Amino acid sequence: MTWIIGHLLAVGMGISLGLLGGGGSVLALPVLVYVMGVAPKNAIAMTLVIIGTVSILGLIPHWRAGNVWLKTASIFGSATMLGAFFGAKLATLPFVTDAMQMLLFALLMLVASIAMIGRSARKHKTADTASYPPPVCKYCWLWLMSEGIVVGTLTGLVGVGGGFAIVPALVLLGKVPMKAAIGTSLLIIIMNAIAGFIGYLGHVTLDWGLMLSFILAASIGTVAGGYLSQFVPAARLQKSFGYFLLAIAALVMFQNRDTFWQWHTPKNVASANVISQSKLD
Repeated sequence: MTWIIGHLLAVGMGISLGLLGGGGSVLALPVLVYVMGVAPKNAIAMTLVIIGTVSILGLIPHWRAGNVWLKTASIFGSATMLGAFFGAKLATLPFVTDAMQMLLFALLMLVASIAMIGRSARKHKTADTASYPPPVCKYCWLWLMSEGIVVGTLTGLVGVGGGFAIVPALVLLGKVPMKAAIGTSLLIIIMNAIAGFIGYLGHVTLDWGLMLSFILAASIGTVAGGYLSQFVPAARLQKSFGYFLLAIAALVMFQNRDTFWQWHTPKNVASANVISQSKLD
């Protein structure tokens, strides 16, 4: 039953990807960890494979439509790949615990959900100018590369594709039109996934059978979502999905609440507790 539920959720992840063009990939990690029982570090590496493979499906129609800017992808993608590899290597260090990674993942989901809810509340005249104002500066490649390293590092650390951060960066800093930004972001996500996965190799145990079945389920959902996108209003769906991500982020934070409170315990209180305990002994 757990296997069935997990794969139904993977289909749902694919449907959201097909309908919204992004966002659904963040469901892969909590499903693998909390439904399928995979250890977080292993699940993050597996998520990178799932994200990268499913993104290839989403990239194909954008590639055919000419909405993939290879030069921009090579510049921004090289920075994100460097960050993703570094983030993956950082995640394998002993002091980076599973709980720390899940809390960071929850915070990123919180940011993504707020961005989706806010974006869906705005009205736009054309799809090509949707969601973002004109570029904020004339030459922004340095900022674009810097953000690429940060986004890539987060991808390697927690396994998210980073599309919610890549698309606005391409529009605002790279002067890329919205449609091309979406298509180009998919190629960058694939590049991130490859670099991050290489960083995890040799440090995690992978369930290849589970990964392949998840990829198949998510791919079926992506095709179905692409078809349903003709009939479902994207703005309303994006807002609902944003609230759903908000709930998932709250659940992950609740699951790791003990670690969160440990981070925020004042050192003097902790010391006092130790002293008191020693006196009692």
